[in-house]
Amino acid sequence: MPVILLIAALVGLRYFEVWRFAELSWWWIIGLMFVAFLWFEFVEKIFGLDKKKAHNVDEERRKARIKEAFDKANKR
Repeated sequence: MPVILLIAALVGLRYFEVWRFAELSWWWIIGLMFVAFLWFEFVEKIFGLDKKKAHNVDEERRKARIKEAFDKANKR
């Protein structure tokens, strides 16, 4: 996600010609976009990072469900 924010900031700074970014070539920004594309399409899948994020979300839901069940059982 930080790469996407960096790309958005660079596009804005280059488009509005702010400071030294006015001289920055668009090819650097397009190259960074290409690197982000490769990362999100291939590298995350190779290392299983996309599934790890989904697994962490499921784990948090499971823990919340268990905690809620025990809280209800203790109140009775």
